[in-house]
Amino acid sequence: MGVTRLKRKDRKNKTTSRLEVQHLKLATNLEPGSRSKEKANSQISKNNEILAQLSK
Repeated sequence: MGVTRLKRKDRKNKTTSRLEVQHLKLATNLEPGSRSKEKANSQISKNNEILAQLSK
């Protein structure tokens, strides 16, 4: 079976969807009650704690 070239629109869609998946994998939005709790010594937890203190 020969290799077929993708049309420009399909190449764009392929690239866009790959970048969207990559973005979703990098997202670390943890909601309260989430199964994956943030570790207490992680940088995100430390930042959130400081922000909470500043907002008081």
